[in-house]
Amino acid sequence: MTEQAPSPTAADAVASPHRHISFTAHYTGYIWFQEGISHPALASRKGHFFANLMAPFESLAEHTIGDSMRTTLRQRHTLIDRRLDYWLSQYPDAQILEIAAGLSPRGWRYRQSHPGLTYVEADLPAMAAAKRQALAAVENPAPHIVGVDLFSDEFTALLDSFDATRPLIIISEGLVNYFTKDMLHELWSVLAQGLARFSHGIYLTDLYPEPVTRRLAKVIWQSSRLLRYFSRSAFAFHFVSPREVQTALLAASFTYVDVMQPHSALPGDSKQQLSNKAAEPTTSTDPDIHQGDLVWVIEART
Repeated sequence: MTEQAPSPTAADAVASPHRHISFTAHYTGYIWFQEGISHPALASRKGHFFANLMAPFESLAEHTIGDSMRTTLRQRHTLIDRRLDYWLSQYPDAQILEIAAGLSPRGWRYRQSHPGLTYVEADLPAMAAAKRQALAAVENPAPHIVGVDLFSDEFTALLDSFDATRPLIIISEGLVNYFTKDMLHELWSVLAQGLARFSHGIYLTDLYPEPVTRRLAKVIWQSSRLLRYFSRSAFAFHFVSPREVQTALLAASFTYVDVMQPHSALPGDSKQQLSNKAAEPTTSTDPDIHQGDLVWVIEART
């Protein structure tokens, strides 16, 4: 990685495109930049601060626990990209909707590597406007970034705006643990209902299970409380086993659910540099077994 993140002046900071962004979006956005897969326009000064602040704790966690926030970011991003690559290889005409996209560089990267790809990003209006502003001088034509509340009629209208004769892939990353279980069921039901009218409907998401099998699990749980404080949100662990996740998504009207755990799906390279390798579906060997990974990636279809 040779590019340097911008260093805004005081005047720039007043009208910063990153001014409406949460702690977690700042942090993850800068981690993607450090990994060499993002654009400087998506790397904020606050993200740089948070990444530097967390670096010693991340290194300590990796040494004592074997994982950290940044290793799980690599794992989830890699797995989602690999599944997206696989489905694009099967359905080149697929449309993509990334919800709660934050400062994720995925849309920017895939629009560059797949000219003509329909890739829409959605987030709350302030975040969407901030990202639109950040990418204004980077992408031409301007990316399609929509400001919308996921729990509104406007979001249903957004789903209806896609071409039902072509596959639709919906992606969420770093989202579902910030909802209560009831809100999560409501969201998943809306997604399943919306995807059901497409020729192929696919949903890709990450999910943090309760870390019950890990050494120092209590430390991880306390870290999640710190994350709740910084993000001013209700971050919570809702599931212990892959079967619980499958049951919840099937109850929301999805018809197929695959729970991918990095221990099995990324053997030998889960902590290496991010890469995009299309792969066949990989299912956990036993839906009742939590293999110890701190993050899972879920693929659900209608």
